[in-house]
Amino acid sequence: MNFNKYRIIYCVIFTLIVSKVNAQSELLPLGHDLNNKLGKEIYFNNSKRIHTSLLPYIVSDIDSSGKDSLLKSVMPLEKDWQSKNWLFRKIFQQHLVEVNDKDYSFYLDFLPDLQIGRQGGNTTWLNTRGIEIGGKIGKQFSFTSHFYENQGKFARYITDYITTNRVVPGQGYAKLYGKGGFDYAYSGGTLSYTPSKYLNVQLGYDKNFIGDGYRSLLLSDNSFNYPFLKVTATLGSVRYMAMWAQFIDLYDTPFDDETPYPKKYGLFHYLSWNATKRLSLGLFENIMWRPRGFDFSYVNPVMFMRPTEYANGSPDKALLGLNASYKIADRYVAYGQLMINEFTFKEVFANTGYWANKQGGQLGIKGFDIFKVSNLSAQLEMNRVRPYSYSASDHYKNYGHYNQSLAHPYGANFKEYLAIVNYRYKRFDARLQLTTATYGLDINGLNYGKDIYKPYTTRVDDYGVNIGHGLKTDLLFTDLKIGYLLNPKNNLRLEVGGTYRKETNSQFNDKQRFFTIGLRSSFRNIYTDF
Repeated sequence: MNFNKYRIIYCVIFTLIVSKVNAQSELLPLGHDLNNKLGKEIYFNNSKRIHTSLLPYIVSDIDSSGKDSLLKSVMPLEKDWQSKNWLFRKIFQQHLVEVNDKDYSFYLDFLPDLQIGRQGGNTTWLNTRGIEIGGKIGKQFSFTSHFYENQGKFARYITDYITTNRVVPGQGYAKLYGKGGFDYAYSGGTLSYTPSKYLNVQLGYDKNFIGDGYRSLLLSDNSFNYPFLKVTATLGSVRYMAMWAQFIDLYDTPFDDETPYPKKYGLFHYLSWNATKRLSLGLFENIMWRPRGFDFSYVNPVMFMRPTEYANGSPDKALLGLNASYKIADRYVAYGQLMINEFTFKEVFANTGYWANKQGGQLGIKGFDIFKVSNLSAQLEMNRVRPYSYSASDHYKNYGHYNQSLAHPYGANFKEYLAIVNYRYKRFDARLQLTTATYGLDINGLNYGKDIYKPYTTRVDDYGVNIGHGLKTDLLFTDLKIGYLLNPKNNLRLEVGGTYRKETNSQFNDKQRFFTIGLRSSFRNIYTDF
């Protein structure tokens, strides 16, 4: 054993821990709309060089004034009438319960998501009651915890998805409720500890995201919450993250209340380097392993675990990736990702559609205050993932959790183009999304590479495997939401929305339209654009 090498590592860790604390531990909620509103502060902050691809953000990386101040910064100046009595302050300015002291703070919020809608002759609805608590002790320690109780009846394509996968998209296990409805619970939370300005430790049951785009091909917040331990170290322009996580595999678990859910495990490493004021680069690594208990050979937080995997005598599943972003003209950000699940160098350049070339790529650009219009932002993005990517020889080692992908909601075997436009005027905001996609559906019980839970050993072909393999299907998805923000601290808002979805192939032509209106809150990303 090379003791000198480990002595250096331990000395570095000790130095990080005992260094003088000069950072906060609060985390910014993981929400695309919020990050978009704060886009200029995140990407073009002249006083800070933020590692933009590692989310959720640590608040002090963006603004040292604290989370509540940062959330309120997206609002216009407060009016006198909003402060005239207790009820108005709680609706428009404050948390439901709010305690602030120089050494600690605490808040509690009631978070409703009450919607009613119409699809054809059917009524859709959602009845969510949530509670969130959070706070901080000094600058070193912060915490959040939330719980949502939900019942709902959804649009037809979402109902079909829940029935097939037994989970509400991104929100966990679903049980039948009434006629055509579902009942489900959602909970989570994170403890964040910052012992020094160089080190942050998080223990959570929540979600994470790696990337600068709307989607991530490396790690997204598409699936349900999971328990994790995350350690992040920062030295100058370099930030390094190591995370150990536990996942649930429901794929062939009986649909009853007696069988425990099988566990599987994942190790994640991500190295982010702000190479210049404009260019950022990231290197990603993941290992997934079967439910054999925690493997202590993976405790080592240093990257390049593939040799350790082979040394274990067990071929666990590895995923590698690159992330990059470049800032243009202090207003635009170009970004991209490369995901490599497996490839054969010779076959990549042979252009024969070899099944084991399992890669994916992302390219995108987003801008803030575009055309010099204040609070107008837009994003264009392309994602492509080859068939059988993220899958494994068995579903216990695939890149999934709770019957959903840990990366893109489409799984694999797809190409996607999307455009998103956001505009905010005082308390009003509007969001328009247009998505087109092509993918290959599995038909006749065969595995054409879209479902990441099917083992790649059941593949149909070895060659000629390209995107659209199987039943080639086209998707058009458009969504418009208009909201009126009441309270920036919990994202309480009135919202009306309309969605059109068209899925076509040689066997069916499915068109769906629906409209919703409601009172909503929280910053969660809930993806229904599939």
